[in-house]
Amino acid sequence: MTYDLAPPKAVGMVASLSSLGYSLPDAIADLVDNSVSAEATLVDVEFTWEGPDSWVAIVDNGAGMSEDSLVMAMTVAARWSASDRTSTDLGRYGVGLKSASFSQCRLLTVCTAQGDGHWTTRTWDLDIVEETNEWRLLREPPAEAKKVLDTLTRGRSRGTVVLWQRLRGYGHTSASDTKTQRGFYEEIAKVSLHLGLVFSRFLAGSSALTIRVAGSPAHPWDPFLSSHPSVRRLPEEKLPLDGHLVRVKPFVLPGQQRLTPAEAEAAGGPKGWLRQQGFYVYRRNRLILPGSWLTMRGLRREEKYNLARIAIDIPAETDVQWQVDVRKATVVPPVSLRLHLTRIAKSARAEAAKTVRHRGRISARQHSGDLQFAWKVDRPSGTVRCRINREHPLVQALLQEGTAAPEQVRALLRLLEETVPVSALRVVHEPDTADDPEPFGGPGAASKEATEVAQHTLDLLLTQGRSHDQALKTIRSMPPFDQLAGFWSN
Repeated sequence: MTYDLAPPKAVGMVASLSSLGYSLPDAIADLVDNSVSAEATLVDVEFTWEGPDSWVAIVDNGAGMSEDSLVMAMTVAARWSASDRTSTDLGRYGVGLKSASFSQCRLLTVCTAQGDGHWTTRTWDLDIVEETNEWRLLREPPAEAKKVLDTLTRGRSRGTVVLWQRLRGYGHTSASDTKTQRGFYEEIAKVSLHLGLVFSRFLAGSSALTIRVAGSPAHPWDPFLSSHPSVRRLPEEKLPLDGHLVRVKPFVLPGQQRLTPAEAEAAGGPKGWLRQQGFYVYRRNRLILPGSWLTMRGLRREEKYNLARIAIDIPAETDVQWQVDVRKATVVPPVSLRLHLTRIAKSARAEAAKTVRHRGRISARQHSGDLQFAWKVDRPSGTVRCRINREHPLVQALLQEGTAAPEQVRALLRLLEETVPVSALRVVHEPDTADDPEPFGGPGAASKEATEVAQHTLDLLLTQGRSHDQALKTIRSMPPFDQLAGFWSN
């Protein structure tokens, strides 16, 4: 056998690791994985603005590392997924610490102690790596890092500190740049929300993990509303995969009429109801994929399936079959499970759609006395049907012989044009869209046309024997005037 050794160049490898597509919340979550694996009970994510000297640090009270373990942790791809890992290890390829950090900074320092107060440090300075084209792992931190580390390790005897300096995107700013400073600190809320989602099972479970971002605790987000009495749990299934079991647990969330406004807003999650439906893939209790139908054929996001959410727990030993990527952010379902997952998804989606339709019928019965809708939408025999509401005051007036006037006809036609029941049609038939028309230009002050239609409606209500106050109350409850401000407003 003849061969050449062709090791990757340090400069090219750094550039590759820095370009894996991490967002700041994703990168920090990757480092919190290491803290969880080290059995930390407290993780602090610190942000400090100092212009080009700004820094971010992840500090935990975990078991810490020996010097040899630290060097291995700082070495790119020192471990493969088949290496000796504990059952709580959230790692994958052994590149997360480096790739996540290099995507955000050019000076990475890790400082660790195992309980004796002796802190061991190693630093990657990418300026030196690029200048020498060698993997020179510094044994002593540069002065700019040492000052911060002294503050972060003071009073601690164990744990690990990951310090990011020379942050990407801030190299040419100044400490007095208030606009950039505001953007820097706005990342705090995004990071906290993301960590509460990804590590929700750890934050809410028996592990007693606490994550603080800039001093405030990250709160767990339960996408399945597990503690709500109205959530429906469909039968759990355990699907075999290469000697392991994949657990699939479908949930149908309660309709929003069973939720308080605060519960409904929280249940919508960071991306909103439509984008949070679907599968939630967990690996060792760590969320990898939040809300996706996994690009499987015949499954697409539609509003009528908003209440369908399905938890999938995949064994870490099946990472290859699921094609878990370096960032632990995407998965591809194994071919052998796709039919089963599609079947489970369709069943959950059907139950969710029933709940949505049932909610619509209840809502119509509850509010029909107050809200005079211009349209009635239903689906008899599986066919969508739209009918003009004969009980609407404008329609009733026109149906009475000899009372119709051109102004009234125009007012009714304009009202019908502006209140086409797009949302109701979407629930029973069509996929969701982001460009639903807004009647008379949307909520806010009423336009001249809207005011004219409302005035004709008021006149008709008065001629039908209602008092002025009763007529105004009816208009205030009538779409679209319930979303517009005009003479009928309180």
